[in-house]
Amino acid sequence: MKKSKTMHKTLLAISAAALGTLTQSAMAADCGEVSIAEMNWPTAQLAAHVDRFILEHGYGCDAHIVPGDTVPTATSMSEKARPDIAPEMWMNMVQEPLQKAVDAGRLVIAGDILENPAENAGEGWWIPQYMLDKNPELATIEGIKKHPELFADPENPGRAYMLGCPSGWTCQIATDNLYRAFKMDDAGFNLVDPGSGAAMAGAIGRAYNRGEGLLTYYWAPTSVLARYDMARVDFEVDHDPESYDACISQADCPNPAPNNFPVSEIKTVVATSFSNNNPEVMTYLKNRVWRGQDYNEMLMFMEDTQADGEVAAEEFFNNYEDSWRAWLPEDVAQRVKDAL
Repeated sequence: MKKSKTMHKTLLAISAAALGTLTQSAMAADCGEVSIAEMNWPTAQLAAHVDRFILEHGYGCDAHIVPGDTVPTATSMSEKARPDIAPEMWMNMVQEPLQKAVDAGRLVIAGDILENPAENAGEGWWIPQYMLDKNPELATIEGIKKHPELFADPENPGRAYMLGCPSGWTCQIATDNLYRAFKMDDAGFNLVDPGSGAAMAGAIGRAYNRGEGLLTYYWAPTSVLARYDMARVDFEVDHDPESYDACISQADCPNPAPNNFPVSEIKTVVATSFSNNNPEVMTYLKNRVWRGQDYNEMLMFMEDTQADGEVAAEEFFNNYEDSWRAWLPEDVAQRVKDAL
């Protein structure tokens, strides 16, 4: 019996679908199960779910999310090489145990997750860009100290103010010591405790929207620094790790000297056992470097919509295709696209 053209096309479609299923099955067998740590802050939640979707649909992995946080995840990976992947690991807090695990061959560092981390990430003291535009001298801490009148404290006439960290936060210790090291009190500045993270963000937003003078501690990437155009203050001194660890990071250091915050290292960390068996996935993880602008826009989306990492990942895949396609070979990118 002679086959019709319609039947022929149908058979071709079925064959292609079957081949695709076999290919996916083979990929899954090669990749196997992979656990991905989802840290408890927005960018890390987003990154974990983006990686999970790409590994599952692009590379055929049996990928699943596990809850994580910097210290416990670093400890588990260092000692047990589990979970398999930590997409966004802030290395400064856990450098020593992770380096030991890397040296022992249990872990590998895939690379940066964020482009230009020295520019797009880390701690600092910040002022609104509109203040810097009006007075370029405010770019440095010494320039700021010359103009306390531009940072008037509404609660203390005749004094300036700097918004510090809430009590109990680790950053409060460093900020307090640097405040004393730079002799901010002598320059007329009070160091104000905002009370909480939410109150701190609210105070920054109010001052910015009113065009007021503002000097504040903060860190990036965060929705606050994504939303408001802020400039990091130049301390005009390099980071001295020995002095920082011995004094600036210690409560009530008696005689702190000027120093700078460390440059934040934000890496993707992978268990060696998974890395060795999945070179194509490792190539993806090395290529997968987020643009600062993408991270910032997604942070604002997550805050405005109260989206979790999974919902934010869907938003990213649907609206930032040029960005994520650049991380992937064309065939992998198309499988991801087809799965959306």
